[in-house]
Amino acid sequence: MQSLFRQLIQQPLLIPTRTCFRSTKPYNFTLRSIAIMADEFVRGNVLPNGVALITLDRPKALNAMNLDMDIKYKKFLDEWETDPRVKCVVVEGSSSRAFSAGMDIKGVVAEIQKDKSTPLVQKVFTAEYSLICKISEYKKPYICFMDGITMGFGIGLSGHGRYRLITEKTVLAMPENGIGLFPDVGFAYIAAKSPGEGAVGAYLGLTGNRISTPADALYVGLGTHYVPSGSLAALKEDLVATTLSEDPDQDIKSLLERYNKNPESEPRLKLLLPRIISTFGSNKPIKEVIKELENHQLSGDTLVAEWAKDALQGIKKGAPFSLCLTQEHFSRVASAQGKSNDDLSKLAGVMKAEYRIALRSSLRNDFVEGVRAVLVDKDQNPKWNPLSLEEVNTAEIGALFEPLSSDVGELNV
Repeated sequence: MQSLFRQLIQQPLLIPTRTCFRSTKPYNFTLRSIAIMADEFVRGNVLPNGVALITLDRPKALNAMNLDMDIKYKKFLDEWETDPRVKCVVVEGSSSRAFSAGMDIKGVVAEIQKDKSTPLVQKVFTAEYSLICKISEYKKPYICFMDGITMGFGIGLSGHGRYRLITEKTVLAMPENGIGLFPDVGFAYIAAKSPGEGAVGAYLGLTGNRISTPADALYVGLGTHYVPSGSLAALKEDLVATTLSEDPDQDIKSLLERYNKNPESEPRLKLLLPRIISTFGSNKPIKEVIKELENHQLSGDTLVAEWAKDALQGIKKGAPFSLCLTQEHFSRVASAQGKSNDDLSKLAGVMKAEYRIALRSSLRNDFVEGVRAVLVDKDQNPKWNPLSLEEVNTAEIGALFEPLSSDVGELNV
């Protein structure tokens, strides 16, 4: 199990967001042992000056979050939001290798295969999405050290927070299409606010390609500050030594100004923006996106040609159904921006829509097959159903957005 994540780091397609393992050995976990592990993996501490610290400490799994860790994390935030001792919250990983590689839902696929009505699926997405909404609306300053791998639900835990600290070691991606799901955790909401009226975010969501430079992370809006990895410890020490006022945001901003650095290079995505807009903007169907990328591959500009090649490779790893679903979801959210009467103009509305989509799309065979091909057998040869973009039923995609039945219930946020 612990070698799986190392293998994923070495593979071109990096999808540690949601993992599942098949084993001939029965699980030997008691509720008590799981709770103890959650306590070890998610540690919380309130320091004398009012800084509350959450540390994710599951390094062998790149701090992948399981259900009990989600619950523990949110419990800390709930308690601290009304605790007069707490002035702000800092969240970090225990090492610079990863903040969080995403959500670890080991056994969920196995449960789905045994029983498609398993309550575990609903519990996992309820915990994830409720926590994301809590973070986005948190009443106290929320500071996330996004040092190392930050993917999938790792972006959910960080990308909606008030202060998002990027380092030169930060690696960001939303590669869920490659395991037959879709880029969730409210990424469509972040994407809609990205440059090119959401075109850059659509590119990242559809291709699953990584952001690995501070300049690009700041440009997209996933980060608010660039602090070199080696300076994070000193920043934390200074924050802990600060006497926080009744307006801790001002104290934090002043401190971050001292540590914030300008990236050494221009954002690559900014240089490519005209091509990204022409290719991924205007709600284009996936087939048209692919055609444009194929044309860009022939460009005499090496930067454009290499970008198009990488984007095509990313798209071709995605399940056809997932690609069409992602395009539809991201288009709806982008179109809602600035319309206060549209629920998708707010993160809570996006999370409610994603809850509907997630509960249904996770029960499709593509999810089981994607996990098998990428994470279990690792043959990187999923048998998607449908197999091609031409075979995708748009009515089936539209049905994923419909209200849930009363016996299931909507996400309560």
